[in-house]
Amino acid sequence: MNYKVEGGNEQTASEQKAVSYKLEAVSEQQAISCKPSAISGVAGKYQPYPEYKDSGVEWLGEIPSHWAIHSLKRAVDGCTNGIWGSEPDELNDITVLRVADFDRNQLEVRDDKLTTRSIPEKDRRNRLLQKGDLLIEKSGGGEKTLVGCVVIFDKDYDAVTSNFVAKMTPRAGFDSVFLKYAFAKLYAGRVNYPSVKQTTGIQNLDSDAYLMERFVFPCEQEQRTIAAFLDYETARIDTLIARQQRLIELLKEKRQAVISHAVTKGLNPNVPMKDSGVEWLGQVPAHWVISQPRYLCQFLGGGTPSKDNPKFWDGDIPWVSPKDMKRDIINSSIDSITMDAVLHSSTKLIPTGSVLIVVRGMILAHSVPVAITSVPVTINQDMKAMVSGEQIDGDYLLLCLQGLKQPVLDLVDSSAHGTKCLRTDQFEVLPIPLPPRSEQHYIVEQVQKKLDRIDRSITVASHSISLSKERRTALISAAVTGKIDVRGWQPPAEEKTAEQE
Repeated sequence: MNYKVEGGNEQTASEQKAVSYKLEAVSEQQAISCKPSAISGVAGKYQPYPEYKDSGVEWLGEIPSHWAIHSLKRAVDGCTNGIWGSEPDELNDITVLRVADFDRNQLEVRDDKLTTRSIPEKDRRNRLLQKGDLLIEKSGGGEKTLVGCVVIFDKDYDAVTSNFVAKMTPRAGFDSVFLKYAFAKLYAGRVNYPSVKQTTGIQNLDSDAYLMERFVFPCEQEQRTIAAFLDYETARIDTLIARQQRLIELLKEKRQAVISHAVTKGLNPNVPMKDSGVEWLGQVPAHWVISQPRYLCQFLGGGTPSKDNPKFWDGDIPWVSPKDMKRDIINSSIDSITMDAVLHSSTKLIPTGSVLIVVRGMILAHSVPVAITSVPVTINQDMKAMVSGEQIDGDYLLLCLQGLKQPVLDLVDSSAHGTKCLRTDQFEVLPIPLPPRSEQHYIVEQVQKKLDRIDRSITVASHSISLSKERRTALISAAVTGKIDVRGWQPPAEEKTAEQE
């Protein structure tokens, strides 16, 4: 193990990083101040157009009187399907852009994981992308990401699209960046939905039908002004979102640091310390002992009642599996079983106050989910339950395992089938720093107060991100449908620094 929980007045790596960003000064009020207030008045800066007319399209409503309305197919030169080609051979290799290369937020192509395939010259000739071409997802999608997303190709390298993606070249008189935002508006409004066909697990977009949809278009110069305006404003919104996301990351690091320090060093900085005898743990309070889970709790396994017996399922007893382990307190689950299942299957009733831990599944790749039960539950075979004994309180055991995140993660490896598994034999002998029971209650109480404050700040920052994303979508919609007049817009002469912003 190559990490260390430092003793004395030293700090953990997470704490040092958190302090370096002055996170101890971050409060709920500061998080609130990071809301998108700087952009909340954008729409108010711009007046509507002086004259409007009825578009004849219900979802478009009124449009500027001088804007044209016609089908999308008049704006692009058809829809050329892509090709997948064959394995690279160093003779006809070329970049093939997939749906996975779509940046759905920035509406452009990502360069981080490009794919190279072999495609002969005759097959790539009419598929070769030019800067400014639009790429449309024709196959794929899912429940949360409907097929039909459009991004712009703004790269200088040679590329074609895969067989799940088609290219659309803007015609003369149509600005490609404006069209990018126009398609973003259509996608956000699910205008593509009637053109989606799904006979199997994959969605397919009828591009001919989709391009028959009508949209509004100003002259090319006005399109360019709108595109430049949206580039500038969405970049500002994206900067705010990125800062909020970074704030959330740092708050989560601080949250982990608070827990880790409390369960390894205690809350009293002046208490005498001693060597724990464990290299990665370092020093612990002198009056604490080092124990192991096998001495502190009883381990219980789980199982799956027969799916063929209707008397076993849809009861009122939670049947907890890894997919339920997304919160600290378990009082319900996606699936439930009956008392008949408890009495006649391998799964047994787990008492209230037991700590649950995932021991098998891909969820172990980045974390080892633990939670405590507030009602009696049952668990499946990918879980273990720990029923705490007299020496340790269930809430403290939960906090302790959360604080020892990295030592526990080091006990995870892959099975012969590639599934992530917790080595339970080693977990049962994991060194556990153990204060007296009365101190355990005090640590849990005080740490929870700190975590509540951090969690409130995370909630505020998350809400700010949601509002910013809504604002971004609404701004694009307003600009490309003529609800705001930005014809006189110019980028500010002086840019504010991030700190001024």
